[in-house]
Amino acid sequence: MQRTALIDYLAQLPEADSSFPFGPEAEVFKVSGKMFALVAHYNGEWRITLKGTPVDNIFLCEQFTGIIPGYHMNKQHWITVSLEQDVNASMICDLAKQSYTLVVSKLPKGERTRLQMLE
Repeated sequence: MQRTALIDYLAQLPEADSSFPFGPEAEVFKVSGKMFALVAHYNGEWRITLKGTPVDNIFLCEQFTGIIPGYHMNKQHWITVSLEQDVNASMICDLAKQSYTLVVSKLPKGERTRLQMLE
């Protein structure tokens, strides 16, 4: 998957906001101030770090060489996905949407309801 296509996809999610708090090589995407994705250049390739459930994350890391436990993140709750290995663009978008949805599900009820109405 191309980095620019991924950035465009993440930016279109309701109320998604991006910034570069860790420098120009790492773009962080947040919803209501909570991070759901980090797109960065590591070891010569573009990767995205996403939130997931511990059970799903273990399964994904076992099934794909392009998915590892979250780089510099809680290894149970985050995964890092290579944009250049064995994970197709559709699956990367699905994982990003799941990360967004998981973060939204933990927001206060009023904020969660408001965001769900925007989808």
